[in-house]
Amino acid sequence: MSFQGYLKTIKEKTGNGPAEFRTLAEQKGFTLSGKLKPEIKAGDITNWLKEDFDLGHGHAMAIYALLKGIKDENSK
Repeated sequence: MSFQGYLKTIKEKTGNGPAEFRTLAEQKGFTLSGKLKPEIKAGDITNWLKEDFDLGHGHAMAIYALLKGIKDENSK
């Protein structure tokens, strides 16, 4: 599945897109000024997304990649 495919499926399942997940991550204390805090690990993000949004591991990792800056909304 492409990164865009992951984002589309996540939006359909949760109603949240990249901007909303960035806001939610900031509210949860995972990010500061739009950047993932150094002490936050992938497992912290995936556990949150699995518990609160019932996302699978791959979809949760897509959001982690987005928050980490590895990928962005235009990545394929």
